[in-house]
Amino acid sequence: MSWGVDWRASTSLVGTVVKYLSLTMLVPLVVAVVYGEDIAVFVVSIAATAVLGLALEQLDPEPDVGPREALVLVSFAWLAAAAVGTIPYLIAGNGIPFVMAPSAPASTLANPVNALFESTSGFTTTGATVLGEISTDRHSHAVMMWRQLTQWLGGMGIIVLMIAILPELAVNGAQLMQSEAPGPELQKLTPKIVETARALWLIYFGFTVLYVAVMYGLQFVGLAENMTLYNAVAHGFSTMPTGGFSPEAASIAAFKPIVQWVAIPFMVAAGINFALFWHVVRGEFRSLLEDTEFRAYAGATAVLIAVLSALLFRGAAPPLELGGTTAGATENALRQAAFQIASLLNSTGFATSDFAQWDDHTKIFLLFTMFIGGSAGSTGGGVKVVRWLVVFKAVRRELFTTANPNTVRPVRLAGQVVDEDAIRGIMGFTLLYLVLFGISAVFLGLDSARVGYDLTVLESVSASLAALGNIGPGFGRLGPFGSYLDLPDTSKLLMVFLMWIGRLEIVPVLALFVDRLDRS
Repeated sequence: MSWGVDWRASTSLVGTVVKYLSLTMLVPLVVAVVYGEDIAVFVVSIAATAVLGLALEQLDPEPDVGPREALVLVSFAWLAAAAVGTIPYLIAGNGIPFVMAPSAPASTLANPVNALFESTSGFTTTGATVLGEISTDRHSHAVMMWRQLTQWLGGMGIIVLMIAILPELAVNGAQLMQSEAPGPELQKLTPKIVETARALWLIYFGFTVLYVAVMYGLQFVGLAENMTLYNAVAHGFSTMPTGGFSPEAASIAAFKPIVQWVAIPFMVAAGINFALFWHVVRGEFRSLLEDTEFRAYAGATAVLIAVLSALLFRGAAPPLELGGTTAGATENALRQAAFQIASLLNSTGFATSDFAQWDDHTKIFLLFTMFIGGSAGSTGGGVKVVRWLVVFKAVRRELFTTANPNTVRPVRLAGQVVDEDAIRGIMGFTLLYLVLFGISAVFLGLDSARVGYDLTVLESVSASLAALGNIGPGFGRLGPFGSYLDLPDTSKLLMVFLMWIGRLEIVPVLALFVDRLDRS
């Protein structure tokens, strides 16, 4: 049996991705120059990343990408991005012997496993962290901005960005985007896949600019004094990709309620299929309102907010966890509920209160919310709404045909018959997702107990789901104001794997390990 993959071609194109990633480090370099911090860190990081990318490119000057090469390229490009993303962290934490002293003494990111965890969490838009102390006093503004930027780059997709700017990838662009895009199908917006990639990134960029402008405008008019331009850009880089990193230790809770209210619609929008925004921009408003998945997503959001609001209003959270007011305060309960649902439903991971301190029933409710996910074609994580719709319809059909064995009943979505191969694919993905989630939760619990850091069942379950669903925070010590720092390195590496395979939605990665069977 043979893998049947041209590894040189795939690796060469991974080198191209790495080479262009070096250019993105110019953003934190500019920040470093402005603040006079860590300039050398990013000069060296840019040079090292560019050299590595150019070296890998030489393996095949004229690469030809087929379907299996596309899987290798997508899977390993994300691993490569996470790996090179650690370079600024490691240099800042360890320096370069005989050349550069560490700029962040005793930084948790000096540990290569921690650096890889943080970088992977960034690029996969997970938002889980191992930073012991989140502060621009502890880590430079430039390093913290790089941490934010990794999420923005990973949000719409590294490969989608590469297709938008590199014509050599356009030949197999549809295959590449299908392997990377979140959700069971890719909606082609224009005749040329390059134009589709550019359209998606343009919409994504536009939303980010709008978010930054609105947030900074709040400070300009005196409604949010600490929402500086730096903070506005930093949170813009993590809100639209549903990432959840923040340069503030208190996350969005560090800002006034008006900031939290403004963030909610942007988080909800980030969980909507971006292709629908393309139709709205073209004046096709009915495309949004008539989309079955959008209606289900909007309905689920509204219902979940209503239920959580009622739970909080009835006192599910300690008063101090709701901003220092009584648990029954209507505005506060509604804001906290709307924010937490908007954040966890589509895997953003921001927090305005420590929901790890809420009562057990409410935490189970939030865990259920994490399973749903955003829409296909959005930047949200999780299983995705459209998959759950198909699963429920397929189960209902199975029950119906069991009672009526002579009846043929297709599964329909938005009036269209869903192909049986697509149904099998969705059911297979969902099963794989649940199996990986369960096995990983058990391993995390056992591994933590091995080193004396005993996780509760809820903590282990939430950690597994937070990594695989690219959600970020868990419960207990792993909650929104905690971190994964004290987990053993083996658990962190498992979570790195889960974040990676979860971002690529499992199948493209596992397909790499399935040999083609040649039958005579």
